[in-house]
Amino acid sequence: RRFPDVRWIRTGELASWQEDSLRMQPVLLDARTRAEFEVSQLKGAVQIDPYKPSLGSLAGFPKDTPIVVYSSAGYRGAGVAAWLGRSGYPNTQNLGSSLFQWVNEGRPLFRGDRPTAVVHPYDRKWGWLLGRDYRAEAPDVERRSAAP
Repeated sequence: RRFPDVRWIRTGELASWQEDSLRMQPVLLDARTRAEFEVSQLKGAVQIDPYKPSLGSLAGFPKDTPIVVYSSAGYRGAGVAAWLGRSGYPNTQNLGSSLFQWVNEGRPLFRGDRPTAVVHPYDRKWGWLLGRDYRAEAPDVERRSAAP
């Protein structure tokens, strides 16, 4: 409700999109902190600061490029997706339930170009949304406003 202008995509829809070699692939933006991103990310994703986003990661891409933003549970991703929409990127979507659901469904994660099976849990409270085997041992993320 806080992001009424944001379009959402489900994890299964994104997985199908990634498997469709005939369809233009989206730019994947990881709206988590650098520490979270360094633990794991979706293959080919680029990290964007969820608190002070920059259009630098989209340099060279046309404004109508398909973009999928994700975060741990979806809130920070939705904030960045809303900001991108206001910045003139109309083909932006946020991954619903985001990275936590993605990994809980057994979908692939990477650390750089190598497969991995763990995700930064954000903090002890939100980390319970992850299956136990998927939770990386990592310090809590510093809480900040997610409004770019």
